[in-house]
Amino acid sequence: MEEQHKVFPLLLLLLFQVLHVASQTDRGDFTALSSLTQSWNNRPSNWVGSDPCGSNWAGIGCDNSRITELKLLGLSLEGQLSSAIQSLSELETLDLSSNTGMTGTIPREIGNLKNLNSLALVGCGFSGPIPDSIGSLKKLTFLALNSNNFTGNIPHSLGNLSNLDWLDLDQNQLEGPIPVSNDQGQPGLDMLLKAQHFHFGNNKLSGPIPQKLFNSSMKLKHVLFDHNQLTGSIPSTLSSLGSTVEVVRFDKNQLSGRVPSSLNNLKKLTEISLSHNELNGSLPDFTGMNSLISVDLSDNNFDSSLVPSWVFNSSLPNLNTVILKDNKLSGTLNLSSGYRSSLQLIDLQNNGITDLVMGNQKLNFDLRLGQNRICLENGVSEESYCKVPQTIPPYSTPSNGCSPPSCSNDQIASPNCKCAFPYSGNLTSRASSFSNFSDTSYYKEIEQTMMDFYRKQNIPVDSVSLSNPFKDSSTDNFQLTLNIFPSQTDRFNATGVSTAAFALSNQLYKPPEFFTPYAFIGVNYKHLGGESKGSKSSHTGVIVGAVVAVLVLLVLAILIGIYAIRQKRARSSESNPFVNWEQNNNSGAAPQLKGARWFSFDEMRKYTNNFAEANTIGSGGYGQVYQGALPTGELVAIKRAGKESMQGAVEFKTEIELLSRVHHKNLVSLVGFCYEKGEQMLVYEYVPNGTLLDSLSGKSGIWMDWIRRLKVTLGAARGLTYLHELADPPIIHRDIKSSNILLDNHLIAKVADFGLSKLLVDSERGHVTTQVKGTMGYLDPEYYMTQQLTEKSDVYSFGVLMLELATSRKPIEQGKYIVREVMRVMDTSKELYNLHSILDQSLLKGTRPKGLERYVELALRCVKEYAAERPSMAEVAKEIESIIELVGVNPNSESASTTENYEEAGAGDGKHPYANEEEFEYSGIFPTIRVEPQ
Repeated sequence: MEEQHKVFPLLLLLLFQVLHVASQTDRGDFTALSSLTQSWNNRPSNWVGSDPCGSNWAGIGCDNSRITELKLLGLSLEGQLSSAIQSLSELETLDLSSNTGMTGTIPREIGNLKNLNSLALVGCGFSGPIPDSIGSLKKLTFLALNSNNFTGNIPHSLGNLSNLDWLDLDQNQLEGPIPVSNDQGQPGLDMLLKAQHFHFGNNKLSGPIPQKLFNSSMKLKHVLFDHNQLTGSIPSTLSSLGSTVEVVRFDKNQLSGRVPSSLNNLKKLTEISLSHNELNGSLPDFTGMNSLISVDLSDNNFDSSLVPSWVFNSSLPNLNTVILKDNKLSGTLNLSSGYRSSLQLIDLQNNGITDLVMGNQKLNFDLRLGQNRICLENGVSEESYCKVPQTIPPYSTPSNGCSPPSCSNDQIASPNCKCAFPYSGNLTSRASSFSNFSDTSYYKEIEQTMMDFYRKQNIPVDSVSLSNPFKDSSTDNFQLTLNIFPSQTDRFNATGVSTAAFALSNQLYKPPEFFTPYAFIGVNYKHLGGESKGSKSSHTGVIVGAVVAVLVLLVLAILIGIYAIRQKRARSSESNPFVNWEQNNNSGAAPQLKGARWFSFDEMRKYTNNFAEANTIGSGGYGQVYQGALPTGELVAIKRAGKESMQGAVEFKTEIELLSRVHHKNLVSLVGFCYEKGEQMLVYEYVPNGTLLDSLSGKSGIWMDWIRRLKVTLGAARGLTYLHELADPPIIHRDIKSSNILLDNHLIAKVADFGLSKLLVDSERGHVTTQVKGTMGYLDPEYYMTQQLTEKSDVYSFGVLMLELATSRKPIEQGKYIVREVMRVMDTSKELYNLHSILDQSLLKGTRPKGLERYVELALRCVKEYAAERPSMAEVAKEIESIIELVGVNPNSESASTTENYEEAGAGDGKHPYANEEEFEYSGIFPTIRVEPQ
């Protein structure tokens, strides 16, 4: 009986392998998807098994077993977009819109998705800079990153997206100039000749609008740069878009000068808004612009004049809205000769108009003259045109000839009188060409065209409703609440939500012209139903079942032989846990351990509660880090490598052997490892306060004052000194950087990540000739040029780390190298060596930090060009001790968590370094970034 119990799991394993062979999903794609999403919360409920394509996983689209679509909209997803995305190499569509819990930065590896043609991350929580690498996505036609928290400049590289049609970066925190191409070969937005949509409103863009931005080869329809900080004049080259452009918005900027008369060439222009600027000269004459529907020139510095004749005469047959309030219009407003029937609103508030002549005309449009002299002096304040305009009338889609039921459980009655949980969001027009909001026919036309679209596309939508119309005062956009009701049950499943939302986020639905351009920001949908089983999945199940039945006899025939072999190996493994090490390709001899232990995969699973998300304490491109508890109660950190980021067996063995043989309070201690079932896991002592990078960036919430920085520097220096001088043989770390320095509960620094380390044996006479590896920005240039690695290579990296601690800047930031920047501004004849502009400003608040000049001098000695001119790590540690003593602190005190002589040390005001800088990329507790120079 006992033998049968042992055989049964083996049979299940073989059957599972058969099932996997029958899978319709490329194995590499499944591994990549698993790595990308393993730390995400609220993934769709039908993501079960290992066959996304064959099992119709919600939001996953496939072609020939390759994952080509990832459309997961409005599903309350929480997580980050990691570098693992690059492994989905056939991906064509990526849309994670309306998931506010999706945060962090866009990884630069996204530029490796060479087949991507649609990228939409609308209404999420992403931040940091937009990576230059997006400019490598040559097939991209649709790019929507609006309504996030992106910072920094618009990358010049976007000019390389020669096939781009839609570019939407609205409602972020982007700053700096509008990028255009230059004579040095740098691309710019003027090169996007196929683009029809430039949506850059509601950012912090500054500087002039380049004349070069527009040219006659472009096909732009919508040019939106409203609500920025742009200066200078309106470029006359805008008129070169006369055959295509329909909407122009430059309102809420700081533009000045005259409005170019050449704008009359824009014959297809329907809406222009130049309000809230500092434009001057005479009011522009828009006579002859027959397509014009809406004009807003309010709040500028135009010359005093009468109301221009084009506002009322018939030369502009489609014009319905003219807003000229807050200008210097004066004299008599004469309507006696008539006006066009298309007019809906003429807003002339807060000007100097003295009289109104109506003749026999009767107003049938909204005329606003409040705060003009006519309303203040002529006793006509009770006239409708002198009163404060009314707010937008309420609206809600009526029922379709039925009695709305009384719904419970937070359900809402649809227009078809069915109680359901609709998918909701804000539908926003960025340039609505109507102002008669009491005319409900506009709303009905939107409802009708949207339902026609959903029916035509066979999307399971019962009905849609609009409500709560209002004009957002912060953006001047017109908004409606949109509810989309499911047709099959009372709620959408994940597929239904994503499909309905994708049509809006990717602009597949085309609304009536008066509502374009539009945007949709959905809310997280919290009422998901179960996924239905597709026929494709069922068909696959039949095939797999047949295959399994045929193979069962074969499995039983060979079972006894396999069982015997497995039993023999199992008995051998029990006596020697490394018996299978050499059977792994290129793994070499089993590691020689000193004090560390081998763990089985089952033990790792047990200690982490089956790798539960609740146990996750870090993540990055390499995989996940879990907190675990050993049976003794000892807390450990378990680094589990992702499938796509496994080290080679040699590198993995190197890290195990080195960590097991070094023991110092400033080095991370290895507890053990797991190398089983295709897994690579390292078990470390638990270091609770993350990386030095976390603290410098503010991620950990630990404030790094001057004393703490000195103590951390000293701890890391002592750890490296041990490696160089006390380890036998000496060890060169080869990857010193802020993300490889960990801080324990006393903020004592511990050097981590020995995957690139090298032993320095006597026969190599002080150096190792080896392939260059390390991290750009920290890499020793002499090592890079000669491939001769010495301890002084670590010293160079440590010097860069010291400058990072002093400046709170990346080693390489916006193309500037921190070493060169410090050398460029440094002047020893001036106070603080003239380093005020480059040092972390929080360190300069209050009393000047003592020893800072000596600290920078020491750092620059470490980064000398030639290794022979650099100090040893022992000399570095001794000098840092001296600086700490100068501050008045005992360098041998155990903790860096206290801040003795806080005021004397000149600590800052409590703001985190990098608080106003772009965020560092975070790659977890034990990052293993490998950058090999080409």
